[in-house]
Amino acid sequence: MPIRQFLEGHKFDHDTILVMGVAFEMARASAKLLDRPDITQAAIANQIIALAQAGERNVDHLCDRALALV
Repeated sequence: MPIRQFLEGHKFDHDTILVMGVAFEMARASAKLLDRPDITQAAIANQIIALAQAGERNVDHLCDRALALV
């Protein structure tokens, strides 16, 4: 599932969207491995978007911090 459907008017450059997409997929997979079905895809996406808006571009940091915040 692409993160683009959660952007809802947020503007990012192509490279940032790619990084966010990778972080989103990593976080989704990690949530499944952690047996955390309570974490929704929208919650993960919203955290990644907020972190990217704040300037974070590291895939691992986006993934880890998004999971820590949901």
